[in-house]
Amino acid sequence: MNTNESEGNFFAVVGPSGAGKDSLMDGARLALPKTQYVFAKRVVTRPPGQIGEIYDSCPLDTFLKLERAGEFLITWKAHDLRYALRQHLVTEQAAGKHIIANCSRQSIAQLALKVNNLIVLSIDASPTVLAQRLRHRGRETAQEIEQRLQRETPIFPTDIKVRRVDNNGTLAQGQQNFMDALQEFT
Repeated sequence: MNTNESEGNFFAVVGPSGAGKDSLMDGARLALPKTQYVFAKRVVTRPPGQIGEIYDSCPLDTFLKLERAGEFLITWKAHDLRYALRQHLVTEQAAGKHIIANCSRQSIAQLALKVNNLIVLSIDASPTVLAQRLRHRGRETAQEIEQRLQRETPIFPTDIKVRRVDNNGTLAQGQQNFMDALQEFT
């Protein structure tokens, strides 16, 4: 879409598995005023209670009904799961709030058609760091980790602002880099 100065920004946080998106967002959630920022909670067809992000668990049949009813802003598939962001985020953004949402790199072109003031925060970490983090979280086999590391990174549309955020160091360093990137645009 385009730029509308009365609206907030829509920060799409992307990056490979293990880059630390959720950890960086958790730090920002604690530091930023809730009156100005909305942290989107994804709807995921994953069982409830999994370690990691805060999400709304949704059975596949319910997810598909909500999708057909237009309840979602965008949806995507990854790792045998379905993901969505809820439509209400557009209303929050129109009211001047900045939206911070964990998105798929593949969903950016779709999201760009639906929101104004889109800024992609691409969380980067080296393959060595990614592999170490993925092994530590213990959700994937060695083969699955290798497949994740081999996944190609999509190219973002050229008219979208993209800010790379380094997360190779400590959690505190990564969170500071993330906050710096947010504040660059607000």
